[in-house]
Amino acid sequence: MTVRGRTRRLGVVAAVVVLALGWLAYTPDLPTAALERRYADGASRFVQVGTQRVHVRDEGAGPAIVLIHGTGASLHTWDAWAVALRDSFRVVRFDLPGFGLTGPSATGDYSIEALTAFVGAALDALQVPSAILVGNSLGGEVAWQFALRAPARVRGLVLVDPAGLPIDAPPPMAMRIARTPVVNALVRVVSPRALVRKSLLDVYANDALVSDTLVDRYWALLRRPGARDAFVRRVQGQRYAADAPLERLAVPTLVVWGAADTWIPAALATEFVRRIPGASLAMIPDAGHVPHEEAPAATLAPVLRFISMLPRAVDVSP
Repeated sequence: MTVRGRTRRLGVVAAVVVLALGWLAYTPDLPTAALERRYADGASRFVQVGTQRVHVRDEGAGPAIVLIHGTGASLHTWDAWAVALRDSFRVVRFDLPGFGLTGPSATGDYSIEALTAFVGAALDALQVPSAILVGNSLGGEVAWQFALRAPARVRGLVLVDPAGLPIDAPPPMAMRIARTPVVNALVRVVSPRALVRKSLLDVYANDALVSDTLVDRYWALLRRPGARDAFVRRVQGQRYAADAPLERLAVPTLVVWGAADTWIPAALATEFVRRIPGASLAMIPDAGHVPHEEAPAATLAPVLRFISMLPRAVDVSP
């Protein structure tokens, strides 16, 4: 067995041990109504997008910026950016199907194609004809896939540690668990808080920023009815192609990357910039996989410079 094979096997064994211990702290779903009272604030509303009831925050006035979160996250990941942007822009964010307060997809389809189509439908429902599109991780892949399919609707593209290319490294523990038969069935009823905290420590470079409040929010939203099943389905269906057609992107693009990202190594930033015509790169030192959440001011600064160089946009405030 290769070193990589032994490492992966040990990782799975460790995951099994963690889940077995976690059984002592059985974690059932939390009532949707209670989660909405806690995590839907005055800016929240629920919008019908096709058959999906979607948690949305649509704030500010001016040119539209749409913020798309990653796997396991929610629209809350953009809280600091929303506060900084809403005085000058219309800031639109939503929980993707299967995440946050939106709830599971009615079709059970969490493929990139389905999520990309969802973004288009959500923009239609919110009357956003075009926008600057920003995405992190899974949301980054959804954003660049949407820009490929509907370039006329994307004024500019900001990819924050995006997914979409093969990664030459063992997947994170949470992903390994979701792909492991039998163990992934336990995920639907056993989700120890310690495992959620471990995942956040992995995606943050600065452990001191992983507060109890942050862990509690991620842990609570993971236990929205249907969320854990959606997570497993999403991860099981995840496929990255080496020949992803990044060269066909025809919109101004900024790639932003946390230099200390261990989930999607920063080496891939160069590949994205090399393959996307005219793309530029902003590397954020001492930040991990969610630099917009961990270091919002440092991450937003190059984004604002990028936006300032785009052609002026029409105000699409509601």
